[in-house]
Formats: sequence, structure tokens, C-alpha cells
Amino acid sequence: MKRIASSFLEFVRQTGEQLDLFWQVVRRLHHSWRRRAMIADQMYVGGIKVLHVVLLVGFSMGMVVSLQTGIELSRIGQQDQIGLIVAVSMAREMGPFITATILSAAVGSALAAEVGTMAVSEELSALEVMSIDATSYLVLPRLIALAVLCPTLTVLCDTIGIIGGGLVARSQLGVGLELYFDSAIDALQTPGVLIPIPKDVYIGLLKSFVFGIVIAIISCSAGMRTRGGALGVGNATRAAVRDSIILVIILNYFMTWAFYQQN
Repeated sequence: MKRIASSFLEFVRQTGEQLDLFWQVVRRLHHSWRRRAMIADQMYVGGIKVLHVVLLVGFSMGMVVSLQTGIELSRIGQQDQIGLIVAVSMAREMGPFITATILSAAVGSALAAEVGTMAVSEELSALEVMSIDATSYLVLPRLIALAVLCPTLTVLCDTIGIIGGGLVARSQLGVGLELYFDSAIDALQTPGVLIPIPKDVYIGLLKSFVFGIVIAIISCSAGMRTRGGALGVGNATRAAVRDSIILVIILNYFMTWAFYQQN
């Protein structure tokens, strides 16, 4: 019982630290222009590192969704609807989730390890001694970079996934590419109420924007809490990836429920 209570209190404490870190970053958003070079560097390093993975996984998932749904639809003579299902699946759920998971594993872990190494080697204390704001210097550029990277990579993931699904539909299920892409485009033309672009597209991009912020905050927070040398850095990296993916899954459900519950 004591262990459960201790774990719960630790969870509450970490959540509070993460929310406080997010609020501190929000208060420093006006520093963004000053940190533009660091933001661009983080976007370049993070984007190049995961681009090929996002494209490969997105392409493969589009093929899998197309094949699995196409086989079932072909039994009732509705295989011409494959484009609709693949496009909606990628835009609403698969694209944002795949991208966020890859960023958590590749970029989030690197952020936690980098900041954690700085923490255990007392570089964060050195920044404080030099009157350098660690939140503005370290966290702000990484949060903005991930908040921009995640939606950008999601668009690429959606696109390549729909293309992969089209190749499978043409080669395995006998659905013409023109029919497939016409169906996919029609599926994504439902106008949004708040924003004059297709609802499935902007909701997927909104999800990925939130996921990028979550990954950055959790990873940087885990790194800044690191203690205990190399072992502590490893624990912080593992915790950052674990917590990021869990929270992405939870937020994905609640955001989907909030936007589509009346449909």
C-alpha cells in the first residue's frame, strides 16, 4: 500500500513539474525570434533523423490498411471504397499516431538523454550561475521545433500512406488508381466548421501539434530531473519514451472523442 501511495505521489509530482515547465515555456514564447537559429537547428536535426522512418512506416501502414480492408470489401463487392477508408484512416488516426510514436522514440529519447547528460554533469547549474535562462535556452527551441515538425511529418506520412494503399489496391485488388484517388480525395473534402479546410485533415494536424508539444515537455522535463550519472540518464530516457507514448495514446482517444462524438 505504501508503494502504491508513493508511486501515485511521484506521478502527481512529475505531472505538476511538467505542467509548470509548459507554463514557463508559454511565458517565454516572446523569446522565439531570439532563439530562431536554435529552433531551425532542432528542426533540421530532428526532421532529417526520422524522415525516412516516417515515410517507410507510413507507406507500409497504408499498404496494410488497404490490403486488409480491401480483402473484406471485395467479398461484398465494395472494393471501390478502399481509397475512402485508407485516406480517412491515415488522416484521422494513423498518420498523427505513427509520427508521434516515431518522434517519441527517436527525437524524444535524444532530448531526454541530451538534457539529462547536461543535468548530471552540472551544466544546467552552470547556466544558472551565468544567469542564462535554461527554459528559454534549452526547452523553448525544442518545444517549438517539435510542435512544427510533428504536423509537417504527419502530412508526409498521410500522403505516402495513401500512395502505398493505392499501389496495393491496384496490384492486389484490381482497383484502378484513378478510382482509388478520386475516392480518397472525396473522403477528405468534408468541410470543417472552425477552419475552412477538410475536417479530417485539420483534426489530424491539430492532434499532431499537441503530440509534438507533449513529447517535448515530457522529454525535457525527464532530462532536467535526471540524477545519478549514466544510470540516471538511461532511466530518464526510458521514462521519457514510455510516458510520451502513453500520453499520446490517451490524448488521441480523448481528442477523437471530442471532435467526432456527434458524428
